[in-house]
Amino acid sequence: MYGSDKGTDDSERTAFRRAEKKYKLYYDDTYKSSKKKKLPKHVDLSEVIDFKNILESYQQDGSLPVGVNATTCDLDGPVFCLENRPGFYFIPGALSLQEQCQWIRESLMEFPQPPNRTNHNAIYGPIQDLFIAAKENKVLVEHDEISDFKLDSDVEPSISNGNTHNWKFVEENTVSSRRGTAYKSIPASVLLRKLRWSTLGLQFDWSKRSYNISLPHNKIPSALCQLAKRMAAAAMPTGEEFKPEAAIVNYFASGDTLGGHLDDMEADWSKPIVSMSLGCKAIFLLGGKSRQDPPIAMFLRSGDVVLMAGEARECFHGVPRIFIDEESEEISFLETHLTNQDDLHCLEYIRTSRININIRQVF
Repeated sequence: MYGSDKGTDDSERTAFRRAEKKYKLYYDDTYKSSKKKKLPKHVDLSEVIDFKNILESYQQDGSLPVGVNATTCDLDGPVFCLENRPGFYFIPGALSLQEQCQWIRESLMEFPQPPNRTNHNAIYGPIQDLFIAAKENKVLVEHDEISDFKLDSDVEPSISNGNTHNWKFVEENTVSSRRGTAYKSIPASVLLRKLRWSTLGLQFDWSKRSYNISLPHNKIPSALCQLAKRMAAAAMPTGEEFKPEAAIVNYFASGDTLGGHLDDMEADWSKPIVSMSLGCKAIFLLGGKSRQDPPIAMFLRSGDVVLMAGEARECFHGVPRIFIDEESEEISFLETHLTNQDDLHCLEYIRTSRININIRQVF
C-alpha cells in the first residue's frame, strides 16, 4: 500500500482518491532550477478534525462538535466516537511519554528482528540487528563476494534468504578500501530508511493476503499485549477480552503514503484493530464502505490510539501525509525524553518518521 499513487482514470474520480491527492505532500517548484531548499506546497487543513483541540474543549466545558460523542472506560481520558462511523474510536494522547519512547525503541531495535519478517526479506532474507548496523555505519554485502573480507572468525553469516544469495554486514571502510571491484552492497542506514513494515506474532503473507500460521515468529511482547487489551476495551463486545495475536508495524518516511484499503483478513470483524501512532504527526483518512464516499480527514499525533471494529472495519482508510518540518512534526516532547546516548539514534530517526503499530485478533 505504500506510495500507492497508481490508479486508473476511474480511481482518479473517486472521492477517496481526490482526498488523498488533496493532502499528499507536493513541493513548490518555484526554485526548481536553483540551489534553494524545496518547500512543501501549502495545503488547506481547515477541514481536518483535530481531536487534540476537541479533547481540550471537552475537558474545559464538556462541549463537543456536532457528530462527535464521548465515552469513558478504564483509561485516563475520554474516548471519542463519530456518529456516522459506528465502530470507530479515537483516543487522543492515550500513550504516556514513557510508553511512546519504549515502543519507538522496540519498533526500531526488536520488532524487525528475525524470525519476524520485514519488507527486506524478499531481497535480502532475514536481517539481524539492522538498527545496530545502521548506528555503526556498516554496509550490507553479498556473502558470496565477501570471502576475502577480514571478518571475525566467530561471526556466523547473519543473513540468508533461503537461496544462493547470502548477505553480511561489514565495516564501511572494508568495502571502500576495495574500490575498483564490483561488490553488491548497500549501507545499513539506507536499509533502515527503506524499512516499511515488520510483522509480529502470527505472520502475514502479503503475497497471499492471509496469515500463515506455519511461519516461525516471535510472540507479541507481553507488555504490548496488555497495553492493547486496555486500549481495545472501549470497542469490545460486552464481557469479551481482546486477544492480541498479530501485529503489523508500519514505518513512514517523508513522502510515504498508505493508500486507501480495508483490513479484512481477520475472522471476526467485531474485534477491533488497535492502531498506535508514534513520531511525526500525520493525516488519517477514514472513508466509507465505498471509495466513492467522501472520507473524513483527521490528525494523528504521537501517542494517539485509533480503534476500528464492526462497521468501521468495512471503511476504506489510509494515510496520505506525514509532517516532518519542525513547525508541524510536533515531537518536541519526545526530544526531551530520548536523551541518553543509545536513544540519540532513535531520536534522529523519529524526527523525520512515523511509526504505526497495528495489533489484531486473528481468530
